[in-house]
Amino acid sequence: MATKTDEKVGKYIQDVKDNVGEEPDIDLLRKITEALGPSIFRSDAETVSSSSESEMETVKKNFLINKLGLKDDEKLDVGLNAVMEKYGKSNRNKYRAVVYYLLTKYFEKESVYK
Repeated sequence: MATKTDEKVGKYIQDVKDNVGEEPDIDLLRKITEALGPSIFRSDAETVSSSSESEMETVKKNFLINKLGLKDDEKLDVGLNAVMEKYGKSNRNKYRAVVYYLLTKYFEKESVYK
């Protein structure tokens, strides 16, 4: 029986296919989704506003630096911009799990979720 998390993962898989045009690594996407915990069920926390500078700072600090263990340098901004571009700047609904998934792939930090 599918759980609520399974439903979210299914939605994110479809989102990667539709908006990024890639076949996602489902196992990695599931682990990232699970790591986000209950936040994915709150609409304000489930998505990332790429037009909000403070939101981008939060993603950088909490995810890239604290979770993925990257050092704070200009590569983080380059990566964030590349991922937002890839996900579609005009796409209003950027799911946090998908953003984190794309960032994890971009920075080749899949090992964090092994």
